Amino acid sequence: MAGAADRIPVAKTYKIYIDGKFPRTESGRYFALEDKKGRVLANVCRSSRKDFRNAVVAARKAQPGWAKASAYLRGQILYRIAEMLEGRREQFIAELKLQGSPARQAEKETDAAIDRLIYFAGWADKYQQVFSAVNPVSSSHFNFSVLEPTGVVALLAPDEPGLLGLVANLAPAIAGGNTVVLLASEAKPLSAVSFAEVLHASDVPPGVVNILTGYRNELTSHFASHMDVNAIVACEGGRKARREIQTLAAENVKRVVFRRGTDWTTADAANPYLIRDTQEVKTTWHPIGV
Repeated sequence: MAGAADRIPVAKTYKIYIDGKFPRTESGRYFALEDKKGRVLANVCRSSRKDFRNAVVAARKAQPGWAKASAYLRGQILYRIAEMLEGRREQFIAELKLQGSPARQAEKETDAAIDRLIYFAGWADKYQQVFSAVNPVSSSHFNFSVLEPTGVVALLAPDEPGLLGLVANLAPAIAGGNTVVLLASEAKPLSAVSFAEVLHASDVPPGVVNILTGYRNELTSHFASHMDVNAIVACEGGRKARREIQTLAAENVKRVVFRRGTDWTTADAANPYLIRDTQEVKTTWHPIGV
């Protein structure tokens, strides 16, 4: 019998998150996440086109209900996510350190992610007042412009920072009433799969947030071309990737938002314009006196 020192540890296989559940990828594929010394930290699902399509179906089903939820309720749910993340703060710090982040950086990133959720929780019932308007018109009408959620948003999260980059892009999208299908950081996916567990233990309705892991170059075209996705937010990729996204997104005229080169650790990366990026302006005319 081999001694304890000869034992090969069993690496955990992290699942994806779709419709409030944790299925395995339908393809059965995975990739090994290694540390700087080549030791396997975990097995991570390599999501497929079918996984993405399933996630879009779940997001579309959840979108009307989430959009109709009051802004106050959406803010409360975002705050609840922050509370749950605070309770598991040490776990996220440890996972970021496992994936190569220095200890101090891991602490700052986790704290910033918690604070970013609270920030957008506060904006959930205020951005309408900032960006909506009563427009002057030369007729006997009232003319109002208000924001409405775009719908289903496909989000390609940045590789760095693994946790904060995800939260900083996800929070404004759902604060505005959108549902999201998110592709996690390829370099630091543990933060995303653990964050899915936080969402599951919070008050987020199933399907509002769906998190996939896998290879960006394999899934980007599916994110951009799907006909039931209303907007795509891309935080990575060079000129060739951006051109591909724009070309494929044009097939159903989905909104394209590029957020490259942003330092998500700074205060400048937190602003209500990130909510407005995935909103549509609805203008209403109403006769005066009716």
